[in-house]
Amino acid sequence: MANTIIDHFHQYFETVPAISDELKNEVYKLRYQVFCIENEIFNSEHYPDCLEFDDYEQFSVHYLIRHRKSGDYIATTRLILPDTNNPEKLFPLEEYCKIDNFAVMQPINREHLGEVSRFCVSEAFKRRKNEEHTLAPIGIGTDRQNYSAPNERRKFPHIITLALIACCIKASYENDIHYLYGTLEPPWLRFLSSKGINFIKIGPLVDFHGERWPAVIKITDLLGCVAEKNLDIWNLLTNKGCIYQARNREVSQPVRRNSCKTN
Repeated sequence: MANTIIDHFHQYFETVPAISDELKNEVYKLRYQVFCIENEIFNSEHYPDCLEFDDYEQFSVHYLIRHRKSGDYIATTRLILPDTNNPEKLFPLEEYCKIDNFAVMQPINREHLGEVSRFCVSEAFKRRKNEEHTLAPIGIGTDRQNYSAPNERRKFPHIITLALIACCIKASYENDIHYLYGTLEPPWLRFLSSKGINFIKIGPLVDFHGERWPAVIKITDLLGCVAEKNLDIWNLLTNKGCIYQARNREVSQPVRRNSCKTN
């Protein structure tokens, strides 16, 4: 019997919630390599400790993905949560982008809104043989480790990218987040739509570390559309439905939808 996407992922990788100071430092170190060294998006001189972090960390949930064989952390993302003491505090998207799709935004309760941020896969991992098309927005580093053993070569496209999205979904359900903000490069938006992840554009294209669309998505819509396109990916994003069972909010199998159109 052929392995599924989730089986293959867990065979070679694991997701790690960065809840300790030590693990958060691993997050910041990886981000420093990505954003300051490899891509020079941020000025490395502003981070003398070689750790990239900002004022949103106190409101964020962080995840890492670890390569089992090497023990290396190869990818990370965070979910910025609303400030419970100040619900009107702006998210990064709201600070740097114009929002004009008020029909979409008006029904959203800010207490249940979060923003996906600092989403990246290491350059060392992306350079392993057959991983050239991982399609993560940003990568890091040099090829200092051999990740290309024959039995570990990629069998499923974009598995790390999808696993990072799964981390954001898990963090959302654990923190009662129903909607996700994202600033998405046009190719990234098209890739997500091809998997049934149909973010809705809520403003004009902006130059924010490259051209990006400000967008939002309802998580139940995301999962419903993915289930309609590819149940294997749905299982990866929901850990075979376990995120539903943990909160007793949904059934353990996806509900099929009549249609899932790209917005």
